Amino acid sequence: MARLFNRLAIKELARIQAATYSTKKADHWSVLKRKKTHMDKALNHFDEFYGNVYGKSWESIRTALLMEEHKYMAVVNSFSDINRIKAELESQGAMNLRTIYEIYKEHIDANPPKSNKKKEKGRKAKSRMESVISNVATSLVQSHYPTDYESAPTSLNTNKDEDTAVTDQGLQPVEMKSIESNLNEITLDENRIVHPNASMSGLYEFVPATKIKGMEDWVLESQHYGYYKEGSGFSVNIEKEAVLAFPEYLNVYTFEQNNDSDFPSPKKGSTGVLDYYLLDGASVLPVLALDVQPGDAVLDMCAAPGGKTLSILQTLMPNIMVANDIQKSRVNRIHKVIDQYVAGIGEWEKRLFVTERDARFIDDKDMFNKILVDVPCTTDRHVLHSEDNNIFKPQRIQERLKMPELQAAILTNALKIISVGGTVVYSTCSLSPIQNDGVVGMALKKAWEETNSVMIVKDMSEALNPLRCLYEFGNFGLKYGHIAIPTLENNWGPMYFCKIVRIR
Repeated sequence: MARLFNRLAIKELARIQAATYSTKKADHWSVLKRKKTHMDKALNHFDEFYGNVYGKSWESIRTALLMEEHKYMAVVNSFSDINRIKAELESQGAMNLRTIYEIYKEHIDANPPKSNKKKEKGRKAKSRMESVISNVATSLVQSHYPTDYESAPTSLNTNKDEDTAVTDQGLQPVEMKSIESNLNEITLDENRIVHPNASMSGLYEFVPATKIKGMEDWVLESQHYGYYKEGSGFSVNIEKEAVLAFPEYLNVYTFEQNNDSDFPSPKKGSTGVLDYYLLDGASVLPVLALDVQPGDAVLDMCAAPGGKTLSILQTLMPNIMVANDIQKSRVNRIHKVIDQYVAGIGEWEKRLFVTERDARFIDDKDMFNKILVDVPCTTDRHVLHSEDNNIFKPQRIQERLKMPELQAAILTNALKIISVGGTVVYSTCSLSPIQNDGVVGMALKKAWEETNSVMIVKDMSEALNPLRCLYEFGNFGLKYGHIAIPTLENNWGPMYFCKIVRIR
């Protein structure tokens, strides 16, 4: 009996020790570190980066982004029972965005502003933005060196003598050359090849290198910030645009500020298609900026899932509408939206096309006079709420860091193929100034170097003023475009957009 008791006691002691070890193991720093999600990584990145860029505003933007539910607008389907749908939406308390715009525009026209304080605030914000980007880039370059490494560089230039000169004389302008001339001058620098048996301590002498043997696809993280600066010195004319045009048949409904009511799920009408499409309230802004007119030939370069393409179709104005994306799965999402909202409408069968091409290499020059370039981006809201295919996964770090390069290539191609007099609208759902103004500046410069075409950028500040009752248009040093930032009162966005017109 005593022997049995001892055996049971030993088993119980072993169980308690195992449980204690398991608990300690679960609390170990290495385990806790592994528990960090991709959403956490995204939030940490945004806190470090956007906290500097947006200053005190970041706290409220962050709170809005982290809310589980955000606000939508309803785009009425012009191929269904328009009058019935509008009446039902208005009975729920929703208002037509066009009506809101017209009412507030009349009020603004009758009471013009008398102060120039906003201009001065914008100039200060621009200076702060450039300083923040410069500091972040420097910090990232230095982070690649060990803490005890002497004289870690403060820029991408690793020549010590030249670094000293830069420190003494301040930042010097860099000569910008055309892409073609740069390609002709590229040679293999054998001194930068790192052999497998070489000591890793010597690697720091070559970081940041443009390429390392055996790591052809590697990207230095600080290059992510280079797109903000590289095209910043390029000069482009900016013209003011006074009015935002609302097409007659584009009916977009929203609830007023501080009203977070949900639209019910759309139902099918008498024509067999759904009544309305729900999309983020800021996503309609690039469509309005495109200013679609009767007879336009429109290309949506990166169209999936298809909400903006559908919104353009609701205007009933395009003579040709092409919705393109690069992957079969994404193209299938466009087809699904078309099937739900446009199927059976015979007149569009010869005018609406869905294609599967890489937007960087679409060569249909002078075929389109309106191009929407809603590029792949870090999708700032999505990455804070979903682990699925999160861009901050370690497996996607190269894709994330190369994103500005991809975005600039897509926009550059759009600027090259747009017809003279045509309009390109570039947009992202990111708060990043690199992916936004940085990419626009780079693309404008590349397009000019490669085609000698002349562009103008539209300053839409005045045109957007009547919508400030619904949108917070952040003025954070933007040079080219506009950004609608999330707020607790109207939690949609972020959405950056820039309107560019080719005049030669």
